[in-house]
Amino acid sequence: MPHPQHPTTQSVSTLSPPRALAAMELRELGGTGLRVSPVGFGASPLGHVFGDVPLHAARAAVSRALHLGINFFDTSPYYGGTVSESVLGDCLRAAAVPRDAVVVATKCGRYKDEGFDFTAARVTRSLDDSLHRLGLDYVDILHCHDIEFAPLDQIVNETIPALRKIKESGKARFIGITGLPLSIYTYVLDRVPPGSVDVILSYCHYGINDTSLVDLLPYLKSKGVGVISASPLAMGLLTDNGPPEWHPAPQELKSACRAAAEHCRKKGKSITKLAMQYSLMNKEISTVLVGMNSPEQVEENVAAAIELSTSGIDEELLHEVEAILEPVKNMTWPNKQSKMDAD
Repeated sequence: MPHPQHPTTQSVSTLSPPRALAAMELRELGGTGLRVSPVGFGASPLGHVFGDVPLHAARAAVSRALHLGINFFDTSPYYGGTVSESVLGDCLRAAAVPRDAVVVATKCGRYKDEGFDFTAARVTRSLDDSLHRLGLDYVDILHCHDIEFAPLDQIVNETIPALRKIKESGKARFIGITGLPLSIYTYVLDRVPPGSVDVILSYCHYGINDTSLVDLLPYLKSKGVGVISASPLAMGLLTDNGPPEWHPAPQELKSACRAAAEHCRKKGKSITKLAMQYSLMNKEISTVLVGMNSPEQVEENVAAAIELSTSGIDEELLHEVEAILEPVKNMTWPNKQSKMDAD
């Protein structure tokens, strides 16, 4: 399974340096009472998922993010086989940031060596291990990680009840679920008691090429569930460098995104910035997670957010790119390994 927190891989020279951190307004996350930065720090790159990241670079990236107003940090024991959690914990300690100044999310149920295990005992032990690595007494959000790879009735009847007990213990303030197919959210939310799930984390379904998450937003709002979106760059599709070789998108989608990136490049513009700003425009989505592993990437993403709030998006370029991508609009890819696809 690919990582949704694919980092930006090139600098955007058209952006001016970020201004005061107050320029990024915090957004309410559903009914949690949490207020999160619209740009969220995806910490999977800190686990060396996309290449080696020296500790000093990781610390510098997290420090810069905090300085520029990013307060939401997302990790998982799956990223780098627990390395991401350990490094993020070190970075937060090095920054000496007050605990209540940051919102930290981690996950359970998916592990690099074990694969998937959503049993009550394993997810309970998982969080204890995560808290030790992070150096925290609690996390703000604990997600079930990629639940489409498990029987969803197990998630409903065993995993969520176990996470509710964890929430009652105070070790996790709120509970979330993540995955690629949008149908997993309605399946689970329609079957668990109201208030059992506080947030969802969807990836690759809200960007210039795929806006299918929009159709689900009224439903999620009716359930009081907060919305986090990840991978505004569609795991590298919407970048000048293009996606990694393992990217599971159909060739037709890859070709269209390559054409869109080339169109932007010919106009002296960056499809990366356009894609990031597009994902930030919908304020019903509380935060947009993007993988970051350097101060430069942090500054690039924050500058895009600030420019959006002050000057707006490049409407002409957006319409041109949307026209190029129209033939592949909302084209996605199946998770062939998932339990849902096997059933």
